Amino acid sequence: MFKKHVDVKALQRLSGADKKKLRRTAKERFPQASDADLDAILPPKVVEVTVAKYPNRVLVYGIEGEFPMLFDIDGRGHELFPTVYALWKVPDLLPAFTLKGGEVSRFILGGADLMFPGISIPPEGLPSFQPGQPWSVKVPGNPAPIAVGATTMSSNEALKAGDSADGRYVPNEGFYEDIVVEDRNYASPSQPADSSEDHVEGMHDSTIEGEEAAVDVSESHTTDHDIHVEAIEDLTAGVSEVKLPEDNATEEPTEEREHQNLSTEEIDSLLDKCLLQALHTSVKDKDLPIPGSTLWSNHILPCRPTGVTLDIKKSSHKKLSKWLQSKSSAGLISSKEDKHKKEVMLLRINRGHPDYMAFKPEKRVQEPVVQHDNVVAEGSSTKQLEVAETYKPSSHVNPIFMAVGADTSKYYSASEASDIVFRYVEKENLVKQTDKAKVVLDVALCDALYKGAIKKGSAYPTEIHKRDLGSTFLNRMQIHHRVARGNEVVIRKGAIRTIQIMTERRQGNKKMTRLSGLECFLMDPDSLASELQKKFACSTTTAELPGKKGQHEVLVQGGVIDDLAKHLVDHYGVPKRFIEVLDKTKR
Repeated sequence: MFKKHVDVKALQRLSGADKKKLRRTAKERFPQASDADLDAILPPKVVEVTVAKYPNRVLVYGIEGEFPMLFDIDGRGHELFPTVYALWKVPDLLPAFTLKGGEVSRFILGGADLMFPGISIPPEGLPSFQPGQPWSVKVPGNPAPIAVGATTMSSNEALKAGDSADGRYVPNEGFYEDIVVEDRNYASPSQPADSSEDHVEGMHDSTIEGEEAAVDVSESHTTDHDIHVEAIEDLTAGVSEVKLPEDNATEEPTEEREHQNLSTEEIDSLLDKCLLQALHTSVKDKDLPIPGSTLWSNHILPCRPTGVTLDIKKSSHKKLSKWLQSKSSAGLISSKEDKHKKEVMLLRINRGHPDYMAFKPEKRVQEPVVQHDNVVAEGSSTKQLEVAETYKPSSHVNPIFMAVGADTSKYYSASEASDIVFRYVEKENLVKQTDKAKVVLDVALCDALYKGAIKKGSAYPTEIHKRDLGSTFLNRMQIHHRVARGNEVVIRKGAIRTIQIMTERRQGNKKMTRLSGLECFLMDPDSLASELQKKFACSTTTAELPGKKGQHEVLVQGGVIDDLAKHLVDHYGVPKRFIEVLDKTKR
């Protein structure tokens, strides 16, 4: 049954009603089992029971976090069998045939069917049985079964045939070294089977040693029953403690591990030092305003010492926004929360602040930084995703670009566009002499910033503060977004739309998770639906959004809103700020 490796089609937990139904089926299938025996393999309370569905319709039931206990060949309960592990917990759950010796047992352990000549007939004769009844197989002197199957003939037919019955007497449906032992799907239902070719070897290797201790199939003829029972209990107790190795466990560099023991005060001090270093060396007034995430990834992280992992969550502030707000309260910077972008913006730097003036920046080469928002998890087959806002000159600002010799057909980043307007200010010498923080507006610059935006009858401004010049100039340009994944690059007009993840209840009080907006990030809904079906062990489908031609949504059975968002970030590199979640099932 399980001699060869097969992939699990689905894995899920049983409901309370299904657990009761399974228990009733087991009671009918194993009539000699007591309630205590059934409690040992199917605990009535607390624990969860999982069912794994295979492509050949076989169902395998197990206790969550432990090994499988039952398997159903036809998937209807008509051919339900206990696994060898269940029989080790309850050796007398099924009637048993005893082999003639170790020579026969080695073939049974290899998956061979039990033939009549290999059975040891007791002096009182074989008990009465009918075809199709489940029986276990044992070796002499050991109460632990090594295989399980169903009879193909009755006791009367077997006695009449005698040693001439060379057909399959008990087909071997499960034995102690079958592939079910190696299947990683019984550790937890939150880890559904995928198409990985890696086999779990740790569980298999650690189990064989215990099995040899409990089931000596060749020459073990010890008659002390208590010793064997104790060995079985020790084995079954230890089996549940077997832990699967983590595939993604990677060892951190030694240099970085040395910095993991920094105290909260040391991390706070390091954050302040990196901020001041960035304000002195890389953050220019013409770049302002900039988002807090850009300040963190492009300016602060490159200023950290070599080999140090800087984590804002380990500081006393816990969040980047709170840390920047504290620096704004101290007067070092000026920040404000942008409700549209849902993040804190750095507006101005107080270069006259005592902390800024007292700090002496270090002269060193900044190490490159990997922006974790846009990085695909290691080992994923998905290519790296890059998302950026770009701006194209409009008719309002074209004269400014032409005045400095810039191309009006190109796309510019926010910092590049701001640099254009400051180059124009420097070229025309528009900085106010009495107040260096302000810019005097000439006719061309005033029209570029305000023409068509000022109500009739209202006076046009004559000057503007430097901290407002860049953002006002950007607002007059056409916003676009650039998305790149591998060699595929797309530039679309307008701001990038977020991915929408919504969970709602459907008929029968069942949860359904909807996922839309994938096309903006160059993701194929059909391919993702197939991937999620394997990852979450649930049904998925795709459908075209009403009134939006060419846009599709993925429907996932169950409430997987948090796991789905994490999967998009880890495996597809979608920045968190572009994912919106809505759980309609919460009241």
